[in-house]
Amino acid sequence: MGYLHLNIEKQLTEKDISKNALCSFLDIPRANFNRYCRDEFQRIDANLICKLCAFFGCTAGDLIEFVEEESDKALYYKNLKKFKT
Repeated sequence: MGYLHLNIEKQLTEKDISKNALCSFLDIPRANFNRYCRDEFQRIDANLICKLCAFFGCTAGDLIEFVEEESDKALYYKNLKKFKT
């Protein structure tokens, strides 16, 4: 199964913003924020995504990326062949 990746680090680097400044804006602890940066989360709060988009001036699509794992691709093609026959 794939996973969601948040492009937070990329946005921070492009805009030359510190993690501390962003945590202050979001009003969340740095430890929680670091979990999002490392893709170590189970759920994403919609309000957090809205705040990040407002802060960075980007869309949710710019911020969230689906990363497909190789085993998923193999499974997809295997199942696709079943349905075609």
